[in-house]
Amino acid sequence: LCLLLFRRQKKTASHAVTELENTEDCSQAGKHLLCPSHPTEELRLFCEQCDQPVCRDCILGRHRQHPYDFTGNVIHRHGDALRKLLKNTQQNVGILEDVLSQIDDMGSAVRSRAEAVATEICLFAGGYVRAIEAHRDRLLKQLEDLKVQKENLLHLQKAQLQQLLLDMRTGVEFTEHLLMSGSDLEILITKRVVSSRLTKLNSVAYKTHPSVDDRIQFSPKERAGQCCGYEVFGTVLSKVIDPARCTLHGEDLHSARQNQLTGFTLLCNDTMGERMGQGGEAVRVTITHKDKRDCAVKPTVCDNGDGTYCISYSPEEPGLYAVCVRVKGQDVQGSPFTLMVKHKFREHQGVFHCCTFCSSGGQKAARCACGGTMPGGYQGCGHGHKGHPGCHHWSCCGQVKESSECLGGPPSDASSRSLLRTVAL
Repeated sequence: LCLLLFRRQKKTASHAVTELENTEDCSQAGKHLLCPSHPTEELRLFCEQCDQPVCRDCILGRHRQHPYDFTGNVIHRHGDALRKLLKNTQQNVGILEDVLSQIDDMGSAVRSRAEAVATEICLFAGGYVRAIEAHRDRLLKQLEDLKVQKENLLHLQKAQLQQLLLDMRTGVEFTEHLLMSGSDLEILITKRVVSSRLTKLNSVAYKTHPSVDDRIQFSPKERAGQCCGYEVFGTVLSKVIDPARCTLHGEDLHSARQNQLTGFTLLCNDTMGERMGQGGEAVRVTITHKDKRDCAVKPTVCDNGDGTYCISYSPEEPGLYAVCVRVKGQDVQGSPFTLMVKHKFREHQGVFHCCTFCSSGGQKAARCACGGTMPGGYQGCGHGHKGHPGCHHWSCCGQVKESSECLGGPPSDASSRSLLRTVAL
């Protein structure tokens, strides 16, 4: 196709076409290449600007004023540049061949490593599956044991109650028959025995509800330790909370301060008295004023998730409060209890000093609530003088504990205005 197009053009129609494999022979035979634009002229010159061989007529024509030289003069320079490019290309060829070889080697390594990791995954997954199956069997065994335990307790309670019911029915039937059919003398003779029997039956303590409930839960997200060397999740929760065994704890359980945040802790236990270990219980707390029915405190219940609950509150009114703590609708141990809310903590207005003389800088008019005085007209206390407590104390009320509540009130007369309230040294 290229040859046909080449021959159809007017400028190249008369040009000779040589096979590529014969060009070397033509060169060796000393044949000269003719100019495509000027078929009668040989390509003896080289145009530097156009970077191509040209003939004499080309230089006189469209290559006029272009720098040129004979091909024999420029062949070395251009040949060297071509050989340099050839060398760089050969180096890149070698590098590419090495990279391709490395790629092939890496592909083999990746396949080998993938096969090894696949084997590890299969071994791990197989072991994990066996661990999960073993953990499943263990959970089912725990569930079966728990079911049997609950059923046995129910059977025992049922047998005891059936026996008690039978004894009561017998006593009721006997007593009814005695009262209906017995003579006066027979009733009076057997009265003591029958009364004793019925009294004993009525005094037998028994639970009015089943001794166990159906609370059996499965917690899939809870850690269950290790099984066959693998960490597994999921536990059967079998503990049943017993409100009567739940306890309340707190330093200020029965006392609080007005507008001061305080609280206590609820510790939940099961029927055996053991810690529950998990949260989720319905805890209800009410705090109501005993004298003001419309005055109540809204507490905050925080579930710690470990069987303990923090109850915090801030009472606005002083006085006596009734605090009721219920779990599952039943009062816990110690509930309800009385809470005394005292007035807002009164801060000290004086100074905590060793004596008036030292803290006032020797002022004679400075006084102290402890009542101590010094000779020489000093109205305040001093070391070893009359009325001095013998230790550090508050100048406003005489309290000897630094972290105590102030017992003194605001000054009511001129004599109390000289109480030391600031340190001026």
